Amino acid sequence: MKNSLDLPGKPGDNRIVVAMSGGVDSSVVAGLLKSEGYDVVGITLQLYDHGKAAHRTGSCCAGQDIEDARRVAETLGIPHYVLNYEERFRKSVIDPFAESYIAGETPIPCVSCNQTVKFADLLATAQELGADALATGHYIRSRPNGANRALYRPVDAERDQSYFLFATTQAQIDYLRFPLGEMPKPAVRAMAEKMGLTVANKADSQDICFVPQGKYSDIIAKLKPLAASPGEIVHLDGRVLGHHEGILRYTIGQRRGIGIASSEPLYVVHLDAERARVVVGPREALETHKIYLRNMNWLGDIALDDIPSDGLELFAKVRSTRPPRPAMLHNSVGNVWVELADGESGIAPGQACVLYSDDSDEARVFGGGFIQRSERGADAEAMLNRLAEMPAHIPAE
Repeated sequence: MKNSLDLPGKPGDNRIVVAMSGGVDSSVVAGLLKSEGYDVVGITLQLYDHGKAAHRTGSCCAGQDIEDARRVAETLGIPHYVLNYEERFRKSVIDPFAESYIAGETPIPCVSCNQTVKFADLLATAQELGADALATGHYIRSRPNGANRALYRPVDAERDQSYFLFATTQAQIDYLRFPLGEMPKPAVRAMAEKMGLTVANKADSQDICFVPQGKYSDIIAKLKPLAASPGEIVHLDGRVLGHHEGILRYTIGQRRGIGIASSEPLYVVHLDAERARVVVGPREALETHKIYLRNMNWLGDIALDDIPSDGLELFAKVRSTRPPRPAMLHNSVGNVWVELADGESGIAPGQACVLYSDDSDEARVFGGGFIQRSERGADAEAMLNRLAEMPAHIPAE
């Protein structure tokens, strides 16, 4: 039988650890590889137990999901292990998530989870078990690229998870396999039905699995009860329009629920954590063409330091749900920044900027970085700089 994972020898010569979350995608990966003759071992991670979050529809890696993974493993006749990674998950994902929100950022914990717990800790465990690869149910493609492997967008564009996997290192990519990259989601569910898996119609997991009902502020207030410092809601022009109970309750680009009355549409354009200040303004103040990145993970064929002085043309995503758009990557004197040809609005520090070769369904993932700061239009930047020199009337506690 053909070795679909690009590994040496026959499938039966290769042990594959499958990261089984208890959902339909990873379950089908285990079943598919088992049917192809691989020596499959399923591992499920116990990551958290936050009451409602562990039992609600769309959770993963906790509560009922672990039992679902066990049943699937029994159906497939593969060994299955549950590893308690709660402490690692808290330190590597949940705590940094809370700290980032408190600092006025908009973090992406799914990236941190893949970057640390799954593709570092679990990957190391797979290697200790003598596995030749770690397979997951992510929707992304992996192909040989010279002596290494490269990442590409999946067949199912609506399920594209490349935005959340940009931080995967080259060494990790070479060891990882993503069997669902060539399949649309309906075909995956149909395959689960054919395999007789009880999870065939199970709801998909949500982006932030450990946050009940998607209320970020609630989980942060629980983890960091002293973090909600009250402060001012200030217009870009310097007028104090009201007060708030904590910047963690706001996000860049937010319009509804700001807590002030105004005759004009106002949006959150900046969160000043140092002064506990929420800055609002018109929609045009959100327009951004230039973003600076930190913690770059570059996966291109040329070295980051070899990027031409006038920049490298590529495509960029600053939202997981939007297609890649034309951009220019620059690297000079240790600063990495991206110029967005069409501009974007509502860009917040802590979000990811993921880079691609083009905007097609076959686009290669060139990596990316986390947004350190964005540069607005000249007028908005000047107003923000003036505000930074104004003391807050209500000091942060």
